[in-house]
Amino acid sequence: MLTTRSRSFDDSNITWHTLEGIENLHYHIYAVDEAKRIVDVMFKFAANKKVVLHRHHADYVTLVIQGELRLYRANGELNEVRPVGSYVATRVGGEPHTEGGGDEDAIVFFSNRGQDGVIYQILDEQMNTLATLGLQDFKALLQAQ
Repeated sequence: MLTTRSRSFDDSNITWHTLEGIENLHYHIYAVDEAKRIVDVMFKFAANKKVVLHRHHADYVTLVIQGELRLYRANGELNEVRPVGSYVATRVGGEPHTEGGGDEDAIVFFSNRGQDGVIYQILDEQMNTLATLGLQDFKALLQAQ
């Protein structure tokens, strides 16, 4: 009989950062390539918590490194669960949503592509824009790491 063990990703060599006003999320930026319009960042989503409502304004790929990534519709309904090892490529234009970890913190690599302006739009419950994060914001955050 084949058995598998759950193993946590060793993130002890990653310096995690937070964004003011965004709870349950840590990040580490790996690269910002202005010429190719690519932002590569690792996010850590707190276990059994959600991040703010947001919308993606860039094509992106995700790779779940640890745990599971849970995606919720704007109304709070669970929409999708991506287990460890999941690789998903998504085109710009998806619906507003929240995300969070499962029973353990989720660590997910995101590669945002093809956008030199707004990458993430942070929304309130009425879908009003509270803030945006773009390529230049990520460039500044990378320089501050």
